[in-house]
Amino acid sequence: MSNAPKNKRPTKRWTPARIGIYLFLISAAAFFLLPLYVMLVTSFKTLDDIRESSIFSLPATLTLEPWAIAWTSACTGLECTGLKVGFWNSVRIVIPSVILSILLGAINGYALAFWRSKYANLLFGVLMIGVFVPYQVIMYPLVRLLSTVGLFGSLPAIVVIHSIFGMPVMTLLFRNYYAGLPEELFKAARIDGGGFWRIFIELMLPMSTPILIVATIMQVTGIWNDYLLGLIFGGTELAPMTVQLNNIVNSTTGERAYNVNMAATILTSAIPLFIYLASGRWFVRGIASGAVKG
Repeated sequence: MSNAPKNKRPTKRWTPARIGIYLFLISAAAFFLLPLYVMLVTSFKTLDDIRESSIFSLPATLTLEPWAIAWTSACTGLECTGLKVGFWNSVRIVIPSVILSILLGAINGYALAFWRSKYANLLFGVLMIGVFVPYQVIMYPLVRLLSTVGLFGSLPAIVVIHSIFGMPVMTLLFRNYYAGLPEELFKAARIDGGGFWRIFIELMLPMSTPILIVATIMQVTGIWNDYLLGLIFGGTELAPMTVQLNNIVNSTTGERAYNVNMAATILTSAIPLFIYLASGRWFVRGIASGAVKG
């Protein structure tokens, strides 16, 4: 009888192939993290420190003043109110746009997966064309349309635009996810007298947690990082954070404040970065459970 301990983990052997893989992964991580390191250390430096030291050196004198200026008093055009105005504009744009686009995508996906009409596949194909249409192609007609109905430059306008552009991808995700669910569940609900909305609300939505997480992450990061639609349809009063960041970086006169620019860039990307770090595990689980198959 063997005296070897049970459940003993096998010893890792440092073969040349394993060492090569680790060297490649470390090099790739350093390559992608190096710009973030430069931005962070620069944002904590004074302008004198930036001029006198290397771009990779740590701050000689740690200061938070560039962060305060970027948030409260950096000039974003004619006004010097910092990024805080753009931050709240982005919040006002993202929340209704994400909710509306996901809701429309979920309803479309549910209808196309279970309530197939005669031309369901044709309608699905037409919606998928929207995934490949460049924004620039239909920008002018949308501007004219929203100007005609008096919505151009308003919050409803940019929310509607984000919802329209996000609906094809959301429909594709939800349709493929619902198509992978057992059809017997839907048939049983129909036998019990469930209608379109009752089955959707009481049966499908509670089973949609994985894809809801994936869709929320995709829409929040996509809409928050948007620049073009916010610039055109947000107007001057609803300019999102990305537009104000561009104004801070490109409208500086005199000596360029690299520390403020770096702090403003990190502040603008903080929300998507936080979402990826906090929800990356659920995002992978959502994908693994079939949220994007098909």
